[in-house]
Amino acid sequence: MIIYDGIKTDFMKDVRDNLICNKIYEQYQKYFGHTTEPQMRAWQNSMQYMRNVLDSEKIPDNCGVAIEYNIPTTSKRIDFILTGIDTNEKKNVVIIELKQWDDCSAVDAEDAVVVETYVGGGMRRTPHPSYQAWSYSVYINNYVESTQDGKMNLLPCAFLHNYHFKENDPILSEQYKDYIEAAPMFGAEDFPKLREFITKHIKKGDNGKTIYEIDHGRFRPSKSLQDCLASMLNGNEEFVLIDDQKVAYETAMKMAAEAIAFNRKKVLIVEGGPGTGKSVLAINLLVNLIKKDATTFYVTRNGTPRAVFRKKLQGDFKKDFIESCFQNSGNFYQVESNSIDALVVDEAHRLTEKSGFMSNLGENQIKEIINAAKFSVFFIDEDQKVTLKDIGTIDSIKKFANELGAECETIELESQFRCNGSDGYLAWLDNLLDIRKTANFDNMDFNYDFKVFDDPNEMREAIIEKNKTNNKSRIVAGYCWNWIKEGKNDTNFYDITIPKYQFGMSWNLGDKSQTWAIEPDSVNEAGCIHTCQGLELDYVGVIVGDDLIYRDGKIMTDVTKRASTDQSIKGYKKMLAQDPEGTTALLDKIIKDTYKVLMTRGMKGCYVFCTDDELRDHIKEVTQNQ
Repeated sequence: MIIYDGIKTDFMKDVRDNLICNKIYEQYQKYFGHTTEPQMRAWQNSMQYMRNVLDSEKIPDNCGVAIEYNIPTTSKRIDFILTGIDTNEKKNVVIIELKQWDDCSAVDAEDAVVVETYVGGGMRRTPHPSYQAWSYSVYINNYVESTQDGKMNLLPCAFLHNYHFKENDPILSEQYKDYIEAAPMFGAEDFPKLREFITKHIKKGDNGKTIYEIDHGRFRPSKSLQDCLASMLNGNEEFVLIDDQKVAYETAMKMAAEAIAFNRKKVLIVEGGPGTGKSVLAINLLVNLIKKDATTFYVTRNGTPRAVFRKKLQGDFKKDFIESCFQNSGNFYQVESNSIDALVVDEAHRLTEKSGFMSNLGENQIKEIINAAKFSVFFIDEDQKVTLKDIGTIDSIKKFANELGAECETIELESQFRCNGSDGYLAWLDNLLDIRKTANFDNMDFNYDFKVFDDPNEMREAIIEKNKTNNKSRIVAGYCWNWIKEGKNDTNFYDITIPKYQFGMSWNLGDKSQTWAIEPDSVNEAGCIHTCQGLELDYVGVIVGDDLIYRDGKIMTDVTKRASTDQSIKGYKKMLAQDPEGTTALLDKIIKDTYKVLMTRGMKGCYVFCTDDELRDHIKEVTQNQ
């Protein structure tokens, strides 16, 4: 979908006559609803700058112009596109990401793609403009069929028309070099350079025909993407299906085929506890649905599983083959109904109502996902909701499936692959944390390496020793210590301190937070619920903070001991004032569920240290009864 399209002469006239902003606004309102004053001003300003850039006889009058191109099946839009023909008679598409910025700072972040600038009324982290333009081009090339025959070039760039580059400017830092090379960046003094970039690739006009081909092209995964993912999966032993995973897989594939063939919306709910293979199954479905030409995306709210799977699946392949396969759950609030063949939703219990930076976009992520796809599969464990915003439940999925006329089925995964395959350990843990009563409270009759340590230093040494085997052992902690900004990239800066034992440890480093579980040296930093949920380790060492204690023969929680930097319980005081009983029960469950998640990350063993002496003694007493 394109908000405005035409040729250069149309665009130049509309800007000259001061009509361009109104024309964009009228179409935008028609398709997306009301927009904001800042967006209106951005259109007004940026279009004047683009007119000045295009005001050259070297740029053909009949080259195609598109503004606000809505990338298929996403809520993302490309600011400005120019199309034409080069000297080799090849169709070229110049993708221009427009920015109003006048200043920014570099951010040490995963994959070096994030900068910080003033946007949306405050300082925010946002993708680097070159990365943004490049990622849009990759996405289109991977999924819009008309770009895949080798007869069309996508040429991304970024135009920061208010930005005056300084010496040693952070936006030009070495960490962004690869993306700037892939998508050149032009500033306030670079009008001639941007004009030269355009004229280099567009020698003749195409009367907007290339834009039409893109906008009306079939949406499907490219052959190269299919081959790449298939090769990755075939060489990765971690993604083999067994037992009820295979049953769930075949059920999902059958439902997907029927939904796509007959355009009949279907929903599958796959319920399973920790270690039942939900994520393994999700990745298999992603790959094999794409192999069958189905437009499919892997979806999570939490960025950590997406980042880890991307890194695991890359192998020897460039990431642009698979980058667009992994989507945030908030990307579907403006997506047309049934425009996607299949959505594979992992960690569905973590879905929220609203999307966007300010949580002010969309209506409900569950509803939006079901609406967008012909087939959607939700992998869910209701005992893993760990923030006040988590709203994913089986009942809510069924409710929205019914509202949208979707056939809905539910299947349960029972086979246990984590915690040494011990269902007994999970039952014992439920009872220990007072999540639910089971028959295993007084009897640890399971083959799982569970130990309670009196000293956190000893537990750390034990985990470090286990990690030497294959880099699959880590320490995690309850979120009872602030994540201090000044030390976010210094492993020797101790966020977590337990003075009684002269223990200190850094939280996971900010520049590798999403891939902490697989980084070579991250055994020296502690992960939290946000960096390990949805992932698995061999051994996990858990530091239980003061938010979980033992008093008068009962496990108790204390939400006031959670760190002020923990966003998962933000707003709880207001909720307590409005509904003391209900909110107290919800906070109690979130804390207990958080520790259950942390204590079930290890496939082979879990080592525990509790800051509360009484809780530590209680768990030791229970474990000695085995």
